[in-house]
Amino acid sequence: MRGIVWKIAVVVMVTLVWECPMRLLAQQSRQEGKKPMKVTLLHADRTVQKESMKDVQILEGNVEFLYDSIYMSCDTAYNYNKRNYFEAFGNVKMNQGDTLFLYGDYLYYDGDQRLVQVRENVRMENRNVVLLTDSLDYDRVYNLGYYFNGGTLMDSTNVLTSEWGEYAPATKVAIFNYDVRLENPQFTLTSDTLLYNTVTKVANIVGPSDIDSGESHIYSELGYYHTHEGFAYLLDRSVLTNQGKRLVGDSVYYNEQAKYGEAFGNVKMDDRENKVMLTGEYCYSNELTGYAYATDRAVAIEYSQGDSLYMHGDTLKLVTFHIDTDSMYRQMQAYRKVRFYRTDVQGVCDSLVFNSTDSCLTMYYDPVLWNGGQQLLGEEIKVYMNDSTIDWAHIINQALTVEEKDSIHYNQVAGKEMKFYFKGKDIYMAEVIGNVQSIFYPEDEDSVMMGMNFIEASRLNLYRKEGKMERIVFHTQPKGVFTPMLLIEPDKMKLANFAWFGYMRPLNKQDIFHWRGKKSGEELKRMPRREVPLPTLKRTK
Repeated sequence: MRGIVWKIAVVVMVTLVWECPMRLLAQQSRQEGKKPMKVTLLHADRTVQKESMKDVQILEGNVEFLYDSIYMSCDTAYNYNKRNYFEAFGNVKMNQGDTLFLYGDYLYYDGDQRLVQVRENVRMENRNVVLLTDSLDYDRVYNLGYYFNGGTLMDSTNVLTSEWGEYAPATKVAIFNYDVRLENPQFTLTSDTLLYNTVTKVANIVGPSDIDSGESHIYSELGYYHTHEGFAYLLDRSVLTNQGKRLVGDSVYYNEQAKYGEAFGNVKMDDRENKVMLTGEYCYSNELTGYAYATDRAVAIEYSQGDSLYMHGDTLKLVTFHIDTDSMYRQMQAYRKVRFYRTDVQGVCDSLVFNSTDSCLTMYYDPVLWNGGQQLLGEEIKVYMNDSTIDWAHIINQALTVEEKDSIHYNQVAGKEMKFYFKGKDIYMAEVIGNVQSIFYPEDEDSVMMGMNFIEASRLNLYRKEGKMERIVFHTQPKGVFTPMLLIEPDKMKLANFAWFGYMRPLNKQDIFHWRGKKSGEELKRMPRREVPLPTLKRTK
């Protein structure tokens, strides 16, 4: 892509360097060029000589001139033969070979300067290109026509209008300035400055420009748009907007027909309807399939609640299923070294999927979730959302929750699975199911720890208030022991599967880029699931 960007820059610079000084080069050619040729009268029905105009030959009826292989005809002409110029009136026509034709009501031609000036109802034709205006100067030194009081250029694909413009039949390049408008059946381009090639149908954007197709809108100040093929290469933080989504980058490629775009360098793709933004160094989006992804410092930002959630992974994807049907749903996928941060919740895992059908965010492979002072982990974590806030979370297999009291003492609960329920931004109740083990440090009225409770049960409910544990309810004949603080043995202070991953926790939205995996030996050991025994069919004799 860097090669493409460089080519774009070179094309634009070469075009500017080549086209802008046209009239300066033409003027230099007049001063240093070959000796001017004389205008030759080929035919006129009659010649009139007036006493008051002795140096002027008045020609009437089917007048025709020849100058350097160019034929010019009109109804009436004033031929200033000694000065090598003439004026033509009525049905003026000039043609060079069979490719260039120029029409108008009035024409002035200076043979020494090789300059043509045509006025009123001007029409210039060059193969399939037609230029319409009321005032046109045509410089034969450089084969360049330019208008300065409004004009229209048309070819097989586009119609372009502007206040000022140039067209060179030899190079097929046109330059437009002031109130430029390019009309195409698929879109409209407006600008103050535009370069256009009538052969390739490529519009070079060299100033603030807008391209509107009804469904999509592009703003760019540098790049080019291939109007026939319907794709664009755009630079300088160009912006693509489509169906409420906004894509901007240092450089952007967009294919109008295939309905997909790519952006490179400091990319932002903002879905304002769903309040989600993707950022990164590269981003791709396809409108027809509803597929998008971002890589290279990719970040997904969910900002519907004011307190934005920032998520980073090596790759972020948005996948749409059954698009444009009643069964349509979307998945946001993040994988490899996923980290996310919001003031109320932080998380780390290897991969993650958010499904729009049930608003469920599933964390896979060594997931860890934090809420305030509470750490949640297990083999798999499902977080169910309600309007971008957490409704409840489900920890599946090897579930463990840890609350840090201080650097030595931790409240701990382990079980087969856990369910955590949220109010606002905090956990208010937890349900632990299967093989429950717990360690708690009850406190007196002065918040001083009195000892350690170790309790086992089949299930428990834990209630929290204002970010702290309020009470615990055990079910089915719990068994436990209380140990005063001074008698607690250090090796009894932690459950067998205890783990505290404070060093992994994202600290802020910038910290999501700094991956810190679990230390060796602290990874969860996968528990193989029992396969369903299948009946064996024996062959009968």
